[in-house]
Amino acid sequence: MTEDPVELGVQLLARLEHAELSLAGLIDRLEMITTHPATTRAILDTAETRGIIERDGDTVRPTSGQFLSFESDVITKTGEFDCRRCGTTISTGYFMQLPAGEHGPFGSTCIRKVTGRD
Repeated sequence: MTEDPVELGVQLLARLEHAELSLAGLIDRLEMITTHPATTRAILDTAETRGIIERDGDTVRPTSGQFLSFESDVITKTGEFDCRRCGTTISTGYFMQLPAGEHGPFGSTCIRKVTGRD
């Protein structure tokens, strides 16, 4: 199965635990999925059209309130991984299970930052 980066990005935005964040902060999270500007724009436009985010200038507010459950939506795998966010070599990887596909691996600190828990 090939992951659709637009759908994966939209689903990630739907699960953020931020009350609001800057557009730059939001794009920082999307860069784990894509660094292509047109794809990033498509993710933002799709999320806004679907009502998943509201944009007010450089401020973005996620609206879904459906956060990732670390008990059921995030799985842990043991192995040799590089964190998708910071690039650090990790032995325990955390993977988000989204309908559009699995997204990760992340280290323990980065998974919390990606989801908005920290």
